[in-house]
Amino acid sequence: MKPYRVLLYYMYVPIENAEEFAKKHLKFCKELGLKGRILIADEGINGTVSGTIDQTDQYMKTMKEDSRFTDMVFKVDEEESHAFKKMHVRYRKELVTLNLEDDINPNEVTGNYLSPKEFFEAMKSPDTVVIDARNDYEFDIGHFRGAIKPDIKAFRELPQWIKTNKEMLEGKKVLTYCTGGIRCEKFSGWLVREGFEDVGQLHGGIVTYGKDPEVKGELWDGQCYVFDDRITVPINQKEHVIVGKDYYTGEPSERYVNCANPECDKRYISTEENEHKYLRSCSHECRVHPRNLYVQEHGLTEEQVEEKLKQLELENAVK
Repeated sequence: MKPYRVLLYYMYVPIENAEEFAKKHLKFCKELGLKGRILIADEGINGTVSGTIDQTDQYMKTMKEDSRFTDMVFKVDEEESHAFKKMHVRYRKELVTLNLEDDINPNEVTGNYLSPKEFFEAMKSPDTVVIDARNDYEFDIGHFRGAIKPDIKAFRELPQWIKTNKEMLEGKKVLTYCTGGIRCEKFSGWLVREGFEDVGQLHGGIVTYGKDPEVKGELWDGQCYVFDDRITVPINQKEHVIVGKDYYTGEPSERYVNCANPECDKRYISTEENEHKYLRSCSHECRVHPRNLYVQEHGLTEEQVEEKLKQLELENAVK
């Protein structure tokens, strides 16, 4: 048993005085010694926290003693250390942002819950369309085999993409999935409200699918992106297929970095070699940015930066 745990959880449940609850919850988490990121809204809670065995046990026990959260499911990963550097609890208008004029309440309308085994079997049907409900950078590092990647940059754009591409879903069983399940609760409910009759969502999300003792993550390719210091976690216990591609060269890679230009901060895949070669920057403009963090971290002089830029120019000229 490893000394730390990461808890992933959510629950759609009305929370009165949610802003005040968020402040009290932050104090409680800090007193326990937890680190992580929790969102509180009038419609519920969504969080990922890390802590020792005792700390996480106490957190789960206390939460379940609250009648609002008695039935909350915690997904648990064992780790060697904290997965976060700080503890944040913030109030938000929505747990996940779809920006609908008429919001979806998953407790009233949502897609059919499918167990990992049911989802696995449904994916193999030729009459099924699988929609990834996550962001593009999450899809790029890993996804279900054959899943559709909507051409969007943010979750809130998904309903409009569906409306534009509605013909590809007509007459099909629609399956959707996300990391822990929270986004699918609303998205699948919206699909049902839009008139799609056969909508299924992966109950517990990708994380639960990867832990299922029977399915063992089969038909998942790549890694699963997570919103903590681990960045990615493995899912498929039977085989590992790399789908991530280096931003610069297209070679296989599963290593995410953020652009060293703090005004850009683009998240992209890069091998360690190319991170150093391209100054961890997604463009020439970012490489020469006066606040380039890679340059600062490695103490590069102007001459050294200039030399690296000249080398890149020469290589590009040869290509």
